[in-house]
Amino acid sequence: MPTRPRPPSPRPRGLRVAEAPASARGPARAREPDLAPSRARRACAALTLLLLFAGACRPRADEPPAEDRVTLTIVGTSDLHGHLRALPLLAAHLSALRRERAEDGGGVVLVDAGDMFQGTLESNLVEGASVVDAYAALGYDAVAVGNHEFDFGPVGPRATAKVPFGEGEADPRGALVARIRQAPFPFLTANLRRKGGEPPGFGAPSTLIERAGVKVGIVGVTTEGTPHTTIAANIVDLEVAPLAASIAAEAAALRARGAAVVVVAAHAGGRCTGFADPDDLASCEPDHEIMAVARALPPGAVDVIVAGHTHQAMAHRVAGVAVVQSYALGAAYGRVDLVVDRTSGHVLSNMVHAPRRLCSRPDADPDDPLPACDPRDGEGRPLAPDPAVAAVIAPALAAADVVRERPLGPAVAAPFVARRRGENPLGNLLVDLMLRARPDADAAIINGGGVRADLPAGPLRYGALYEAFPFDNRFARVKLRAGDFAAMIAGSLGGGAFFSLGGLQAVAACDGPDLRVTLQRAGVPLDASQEIVVLASDFLATGGDRAFAGLQERGLATVTLEDDPPLREALALELEKLGPVSLAPLAYYDPERPRIRAPAEPPVRCP
Repeated sequence: MPTRPRPPSPRPRGLRVAEAPASARGPARAREPDLAPSRARRACAALTLLLLFAGACRPRADEPPAEDRVTLTIVGTSDLHGHLRALPLLAAHLSALRRERAEDGGGVVLVDAGDMFQGTLESNLVEGASVVDAYAALGYDAVAVGNHEFDFGPVGPRATAKVPFGEGEADPRGALVARIRQAPFPFLTANLRRKGGEPPGFGAPSTLIERAGVKVGIVGVTTEGTPHTTIAANIVDLEVAPLAASIAAEAAALRARGAAVVVVAAHAGGRCTGFADPDDLASCEPDHEIMAVARALPPGAVDVIVAGHTHQAMAHRVAGVAVVQSYALGAAYGRVDLVVDRTSGHVLSNMVHAPRRLCSRPDADPDDPLPACDPRDGEGRPLAPDPAVAAVIAPALAAADVVRERPLGPAVAAPFVARRRGENPLGNLLVDLMLRARPDADAAIINGGGVRADLPAGPLRYGALYEAFPFDNRFARVKLRAGDFAAMIAGSLGGGAFFSLGGLQAVAACDGPDLRVTLQRAGVPLDASQEIVVLASDFLATGGDRAFAGLQERGLATVTLEDDPPLREALALELEKLGPVSLAPLAYYDPERPRIRAPAEPPVRCP
């Protein structure tokens, strides 16, 4: 099974009353007034905070009475990547939350921040239809369109459509359009549009729902990195507008339609590591996309952002906006509790919860046996997987298991570990298999982001290869000069996407402030003017991860795309040809004899 992120155990947190910024649709929400200086009033205020507004002190005169307040729980998920097995447990958690809100007259709003489909056989074999069925059973209110929602391309086995474009198998987004038509919930993206400014022709920018008598607007946005993180041919006619401006415009329109609460489902994310205090951003990386977006929004435009894309976590307030993100692969969910004044529509307070893992045991995954996972609700009571959701996903899991268990022949002596940045045995194995499949090429590369899971030890089965490389990319041949390819490798070592390399070796060294790479074949340097052929995926060859994009724009690289078979199927065939051999990680990556020698681990910085 793929390696899952290991979020820390959740920690209970108290109610925190956020600063109330000006509403985008009405009068400003004032800060809470300072308490009178009397010792009794100060003691009452302290006790109020300690007891989480449990009634130890009388409410202030300007607070609405309890019957005019309602609690909305915003639950956010993202980056499921087809991991259906987690969803019956998520359903159990949601049932507990919905019961809690039903008891106090509130409600739950459930949104997903995108990248729902791509990644497992149970999803990919039906182009995400099984995920949509499960999300419908879970009661999702809306989902955002993520960059990997475009990976399936047209309806059918091809990952890209042939020109001229049309509908179905000729529509480069046919599979996504089919999922949108299937779903009883909306797919949202406010910042994708056709070149020239027209709507994209799929999904919607936002939706307005009502929950517990409160109107809630939901806006969806898609990362600005989408053109370089999916198959470029499938979105060649689209452009990506800035997220913050798109959110602000759509939020204002929702406020004008009466939305008291605005939630953003953003397939754009951040990374924080500490969750004890949502107002403490010291553990957050400040340059991540969602941090900039939250800070650029007008005060009061948005109440909650459910983020995604980076497979990391957040449970913080950024510029007054509650931002939650909960790792990936169904491991956890995010939660924000909003207390809303029914009369004025103002959000009176919010409570930002740490990412909540579906399993109570810190080293367990939702795929593990139930005793190992030990799922529990917020009160510590045991939870059982939801049988209705389990029944919905059962046919897809059964069909996938038949394909998954197909033996490929070799045995894996020890796990082949993947690394997104840095040389690793799995990336090297895959590029070597590419060269076995196309032996007339000089070199092969694969991007670290394309390798999604480790290969486990034991007999190698098709399912393990599939989850390591789930994308239906085709082979591409790139003809270019060795010097230009060396410069591309230098760029990857300096901070771009990392590429595993087969067929050649690379030696990197600092030349003043510049990183220079020399390519070698069996220890002999290649002349920079020598023309070579490099194997890559169609994703990389057509602009993905900015690999060859600059070279093509300057006319320094010629790309030839193959139609069939998918690259992964060619790799599976080569593994079958190897027969019952033992594959050892050290044979493909020896740290003492790396294929790429550099002064430091990427990103390399020259003085």
